[in-house]
Amino acid sequence: MANSDTSKKSWTQDITAYLLYLSLITTMGPLQFGFHLAELNAPQAVLTCTAKPSTSSTLLSHLRTSLTTTKTPNLNGLPTCIPMNPTQFGLVSSIYTLGGLIGALTSGMLASGSLTTNPVHSTGYTGHLFSKLPSPPSGRLAQMRLTTLFFVLGPLFESLAPAIWVLVIGRFLSGLGAGAAIVVVPIYISETAPPREKGLFGALTQVMVNVGIVLAQLLGYFLSYANMWRVVFAVAGAVGVVQFLGLCFVPESPKWLAERGRVGTAKRVLGRVRGKGVDVEEEMNGWEIGGEEREEEESLLRSTSPHPPSQPRKKGSKDPVSIFNVMLHPDHNKAIIAVVGVMLAQQLCGINSIVMYSVSILSTILPTAAGLITVAVGGLNLVVTIACAPLADRLGRKTCLLLSIAGMGTNALLLGIGIIFNIKALSAVATLLFVASFAVGLGPVPFILASELVGPEAVGATQSWALAANWIATFVVAQFFPVLNEVLGKGKVYFVFAGLALGFFAFVAWWVPETKGKRDADEVWGRTRRED
Repeated sequence: MANSDTSKKSWTQDITAYLLYLSLITTMGPLQFGFHLAELNAPQAVLTCTAKPSTSSTLLSHLRTSLTTTKTPNLNGLPTCIPMNPTQFGLVSSIYTLGGLIGALTSGMLASGSLTTNPVHSTGYTGHLFSKLPSPPSGRLAQMRLTTLFFVLGPLFESLAPAIWVLVIGRFLSGLGAGAAIVVVPIYISETAPPREKGLFGALTQVMVNVGIVLAQLLGYFLSYANMWRVVFAVAGAVGVVQFLGLCFVPESPKWLAERGRVGTAKRVLGRVRGKGVDVEEEMNGWEIGGEEREEEESLLRSTSPHPPSQPRKKGSKDPVSIFNVMLHPDHNKAIIAVVGVMLAQQLCGINSIVMYSVSILSTILPTAAGLITVAVGGLNLVVTIACAPLADRLGRKTCLLLSIAGMGTNALLLGIGIIFNIKALSAVATLLFVASFAVGLGPVPFILASELVGPEAVGATQSWALAANWIATFVVAQFFPVLNEVLGKGKVYFVFAGLALGFFAFVAWWVPETKGKRDADEVWGRTRRED
């Protein structure tokens, strides 16, 4: 009982009000990722000039009708809709993922220091030219502040778009910010969260993504009329402004500071985050970084030597593996195939067909309830994500993946049947179960595997491959789903997703190992540990 009381006391001491503030402000980035992913779903018909009058008699529909008949604000002649065919709408949707891919890869290189200017390698005339260029943003905080610029500019273009090309620019800018945020924010959260609650705070990123999806679906449900769909986009810009202001009171990551020799500053920041009277020495010692004397020593070294001082290395540690060499390395190439395959499964089993297009899909058989079901789907995804967070640690990563893929494949088949044969109840239930199945495994597990299937020296390169595969697959679904749905006929595209789910189920069962309870990548893959 005493141990239990001590555990509860330490848990409450670790999580301070300031830490909660930091977590809330920084995770507005992942919220934006989810918001922009879903923002076109509900307003699609109004936005593309294909909306039909509603004949529903439900209470919510009456509320929407009263909003529709309310005088809408004059937006200086901006059109109430922008005519688009399925291919054009697919471009507007998918360009967001292209921006996300570029933003994610760039942010990943910045986070690892790959784009940091090094005077040692910038000599002569070339070095002089590069010295005139602005330095890339250094530090987690600077990168997060930069993302807010895109989160304001992107929605500004979207909400004021008079034509497709302006909307495309806005979506691309929003994607740049979202892709960068989905990389740097989890790193910042991991580096500021208490060691015993890293799992809890790590799950906050995925939770906020789902909050963003729900918020976009909810706003879209009530504001998809006349030119009010522009307000949905403008809300994202307002959130970007709030995040920028909030980041003015957010410090740099203490671990990032310590790794660059600013140990004294890191200690002060960490002490503020952990609260008064908390000894942070033990936590900082776990980072294996020296104290104040190391900060002074490195400052002197930087001022007297043209070569930056190297960071201390753990005994037995290996040099980082590059993004290209990791594919050729015999200890890592199997892991890359596994991670890329699982990331492809996450998207190609069809989850974003629901997140991005569910209203247009379900409106053919549920014209009055499609929007409401979409809001319910977003809420269910959020609830199941929170409820299923511990499953990967209890059942195992591979088991969760197999259950998730099997559930999605089965419900994709049922959803296709429901749409084709106009079975309303089956379509609604299959849609909800399809999303719930995703949250069981394919939602959270792929990102866990990216760091567990390889050693520390290859985690960065592996995550780069994972991000690239994920964003490219998202682009494929966003761009080609409307076209395939039109060509194959309503609902039949879900038979394609069911077939892909069957293939991915076989792949995971055959190729992907279980990582639960394994000490390292050698044990995961059954390799004999070598003593160097």
